[in-house]
Amino acid sequence: MAKRNSEVTSKKVASAAAKVLRDPKAGKAAKSAAASALTQRPDKKKK
Repeated sequence: MAKRNSEVTSKKVASAAAKVLRDPKAGKAAKSAAASALTQRPDKKKK
């Protein structure tokens, strides 16, 4: 049985992480950390 990750990234941090991923000058480590933070965002609810 898979354990659900209870850690959630805040909206502010997720926004900063998205900026890093869009930055062509960002290093590989920074992009990896940003991607990791975004995977911890809760799923968007469909209307």
